[in-house]
Amino acid sequence: MRYLMTTTINETRQDEQLFTEMAKFVEELTAAGILLATGGLAPRATLVSSEDGRITVTDGPFAEAKEVAAGFALVEVASKEEALELARRFRRIVGDGDSVIQEVFTP
Repeated sequence: MRYLMTTTINETRQDEQLFTEMAKFVEELTAAGILLATGGLAPRATLVSSEDGRITVTDGPFAEAKEVAAGFALVEVASKEEALELARRFRRIVGDGDSVIQEVFTP
């Protein structure tokens, strides 16, 4: 099962220990074949909407800065419980904030 895990901005902790712990975590997941992709997201997004055949493009931001997804990880695990445990481990490393987990459906 694949899960997309997104996280909000965490401005409370940006230190060398954080970067070391995250590098170790990412290396572990990559070596195990769990981590498929990861990256940061720009704070501004563009919304493309359609209604009655009309396309509208709207530049963001769309939410408060603390609600904007700042990064993502795409993981492949055996169960939702395993994805939740990865999210718990991630939150323990980075500290306060929110992470959202969504199953990714694949053919």
